[in-house]
Amino acid sequence: MIAIHGGFWRNRYDLAHLGHLCAALRGAGFATWNIEYRRVGDPGGGWPGTFHDVARAARHLFAIAPRHRINPNRVIVLGHSAGGQLALWLANLGAVSAGSEIEDEPLPLRGAVALAGVLDLRRASELNLSHGAVRDFLGGAPDDVPDRYAAASPAELKPLRRPHLLVHGGLDESVPPEMSARLHAASPDASTLLMFPDAGHFDPIDPRATIWPDLLAAIVAIAT
Repeated sequence: MIAIHGGFWRNRYDLAHLGHLCAALRGAGFATWNIEYRRVGDPGGGWPGTFHDVARAARHLFAIAPRHRINPNRVIVLGHSAGGQLALWLANLGAVSAGSEIEDEPLPLRGAVALAGVLDLRRASELNLSHGAVRDFLGGAPDDVPDRYAAASPAELKPLRRPHLLVHGGLDESVPPEMSARLHAASPDASTLLMFPDAGHFDPIDPRATIWPDLLAAIVAIAT
């Protein structure tokens, strides 16, 4: 499993954010590849460097898979919050417009999981999530750099290319649950929506949360 942490693409957050989740997934039998990438505030972070780093890290996993006895046909990608956006972008590279700075060859991923994902970047910009995080990440508002939003936002990379699990807490105050619900409604055949009414933004990455057994079962299902 490729794991991509969140933090609204800012460099004050790093891969340690997913440490407990990755440990729990390893305990459940997954091999986890918790990746780091340049973020806003890092030299070269944001557009397009963040995307290049994520794609490069994923390709490296496939390159080393044989020596670590990893089945390349069973690799999934999982991301939380902003990492959910990056995970779904990675899973749908074939839908990125030709000529985009973040265009890349599709990867043979088995599926994708977004936990409280920022899945509609235009809407996130309109809502000013995390004080302009999306505009900082993409280098402008939707009217300023429309092609970047079209190439990066999972909501615009339709139809979804492989099975997707979209997980959200109904009490999430950081990323609106409607983002997962709307993407599922737009691609019902390629996605499963798992909404936990009493969960918040961080519950999906907390193995101690009451939702963990049901969430783990859903992740196992998409990976097998």
